[in-house]
Formats: sequence, C-alpha cells, structure tokens
Amino acid sequence: MDQSKEVRSSKWKAVLRVCSGNFLEMFDFFLYGFYAPMISNTFFPKSNEYTSLLLTFATFGAGFLMRPLGAVILGSYVDRIGRRKGLLLTLGIMACGTALIAIVPGYATIGIAAPLLVLLGRLLQGFSAGVELGGVSVYLSEMATSGHKGFYVSWQSGSQQVSIIAAAFIGYFVNQWMAPDVISEWGWRIPFFIGCIIIPLIFFLRSSLQETEAFLARKHRPSFEEIVRSMLENWLLVFSGMMLVVMTTVSFYLITVYTPTFGKSVLKLSTVDSLVVTLCVGISNLIWLPLMGALSDRVGRWPLLAVFTLLPIFTAYPALSWLVAHTSFMNMLLVELWLSFIYASYNGAAVVALTEVMPPHVRTVGFSLAYSLATAIFGGFTPLVSTWLIQQTADKAAPGYWMMFASACGLLATFLLYSGVIRQKS
Repeated sequence: MDQSKEVRSSKWKAVLRVCSGNFLEMFDFFLYGFYAPMISNTFFPKSNEYTSLLLTFATFGAGFLMRPLGAVILGSYVDRIGRRKGLLLTLGIMACGTALIAIVPGYATIGIAAPLLVLLGRLLQGFSAGVELGGVSVYLSEMATSGHKGFYVSWQSGSQQVSIIAAAFIGYFVNQWMAPDVISEWGWRIPFFIGCIIIPLIFFLRSSLQETEAFLARKHRPSFEEIVRSMLENWLLVFSGMMLVVMTTVSFYLITVYTPTFGKSVLKLSTVDSLVVTLCVGISNLIWLPLMGALSDRVGRWPLLAVFTLLPIFTAYPALSWLVAHTSFMNMLLVELWLSFIYASYNGAAVVALTEVMPPHVRTVGFSLAYSLATAIFGGFTPLVSTWLIQQTADKAAPGYWMMFASACGLLATFLLYSGVIRQKS
C-alpha cells in the first residue's frame, strides 16, 4: 500500500513539473487576448481603433504561423534526443518571447520598432509552442498508468485552465487597484512581469523531470530525414489529426482568449464582468477536462468525440444569438459555461486520441505538427476571424458560425480516424 501511494505521489509530482511550462505559455497567451485593446493603443498607431485592434489580433495570430515550423524542428529534436531535454529547450525559447512583450517600449517612444519587437516576441512564443503541447501530452501519455491515459493527458489542457484562472484573478485585482487610464498606459504590463518572475521557478521544476520509460526503452532514435519521411508517408493521418484539433483549438480560443474582448467591445459589458465570466470558464474547464478524460478511458474516445462535435453544430450559433438578444452578465455566463462544457468534454478525449493515433517513433512531431497546423490555420486566428465576421455581417453572434465549422471538421476527423479508413504507416 505504501509503495502504491509513493508511486501515485511520484506521478502527480511529474504531472506538476511537466505542466508548469504549459501554464506559462497559456498565461501569456490569455493576457495578450485580454489586454488586446491596451496592447493595441501601446504598440500600434492610433489612427483607427478597429484597424489597430485587427493588427493586434493579427500579431497574436502570427505567432501561430511559427508553430508548424517549431513542431517539425523541435518535435524531431524531442523524438530523437528525449522528452526532458526538449521540454527544457521550449521553455527557454518561450521565456524570451514573454520577456520581450513585457519590456518593449510603446509606439510613441520607439515608433515602428515597437510592433516589430512585439511580433518577434510572438514568433518566438509560437516557435516554442509548436512542440510544447505535443511534448507535454506525449510525456503524460507515456508516464500514465495503464487504463488512465485519458485522465493523465487531460492535465495538459487542465494546466492551461489554471493559467487562465490565475491571469483572470491578477487582471481583476489590477482592475480594482488602478484607474482605467493608468491600466491602459502601463498597468497592463504588470501581469506580464509576473509571468517573467515565475520563469525561474518553472525552470527549476522542469529540470528535475525524469525521462519516460517508454522513450528509454526504444533502441532506435530516428534521424531528421527519417522523421520527415514518416510525416510524408503519414500525411493523411496528420491531416486528420489536424482536423480533429480544429474543434478543440477554435472553441478554446473562442471561450477564453476572445471572451474578454467579446464581452467588452461587442456586448458592452464591463471589464469586471468579462473577467469574472472568463474566470468561471477557466474553473468550468478545469472541472470537466479530467472528468471527461477519465470517462474516455472507460467508454472509448470516439463516442465523446462524436457527441461533442454534433452538439455545437446545432447549438453554438443559437446560443450566441440568444445572448446578443438578451445581453446581461448572467446570460453571458450561462452561454460561456455551456460552450465550456462542450469544449472540455471534446478535448478530454481528443488530445489523448491524438497521442494514440500517431506512430510511436514520431509521436511528438506527429502530434505537434497536427496540433500546430490546426492552431496556425484556424484556432490562433479565432479572435481575428470573430472580429472580422462581426464587422462583415453586422451580426454579433457570427463567431458561432466559426465554431460550427470547427465542429464539422472534428466530426469528419472522428469518422476518418475511427472508421478504419486511415492507418499508421511505419
């Protein structure tokens, strides 16, 4: 019994260490989305508010374009050298990007160099993030106890929710402590500086990680050329994995990163209301993710994937339309919690499924490439697409169409991956 408790304690410590970097990544990403109007005023010309906001979200999305490159280059490094070393490298690159955004002077001080340096910071973050989620997910799947992979892997996404909760709390206290004009001028940087301060702690936690037994047991370490060849041979598998992730990445950025801007700029709710809703969404996600990951261990991955791609196809737009017609804090909370339930239930099965469908010798790069392509092409531009859709259609509920499209992608991928149409090639 004592030995069993010791093993469980060791597993949970490993989960904490490996997920700590994931926390930092999403902490910074969420802050960028929440403080988008302030970042827009600081780093971009103020001639047109709508154009500046679009440029801010375009810069946010540009970081995602680096993810496929990071997935291939850093992912092949992780599959060749090891999970532990790869996770330390990605953390270092990510830390550089976070620090840049925190300390760069504004447009009024250094002109065009300001948005260019912010863009560089986002590109560095995107490059490291290209393999961060894959590295963490694969590590968790390989260290999980038998029959509990879904539960363990769910904590990759769970750590992101903890970062959202922490960022929302910090944002709330900054909002209560400072006047709006002070926050817009420089106060928005405080949460980013807090992110920089915790970087040494995260390095300390990750440095004590042990390599997974599954990786150590593999005798062959594929070369970069072998990895690229395997990706080309399994292109249909990677494509289907990408489609599987479209649903989870679009819905995640819609209900977390875009929610504060949607609440403030579109629904005209207060900053505090938007923060509280986002905080509740993070808590809801954190509750549902491990529950649904564990449920997928019992009933299988595809039943959850099928059910929770069909639900948003029929409910996402109607729910947002109802919210727009009956705007209030409570109604926004109800709609966002419903979308949170859908996202977390789908994600609890989707992420572990992606680790299982990829060939073991290229598991990290295969997962990371599929995930990063989905995020780069679809998910990362969700705030930008949502803003554009509302502007073009004059329909404040138009982001619901984007989520419906993403759900259809997930449904198609579920069919391709679990009907036997697509199989791994060695």
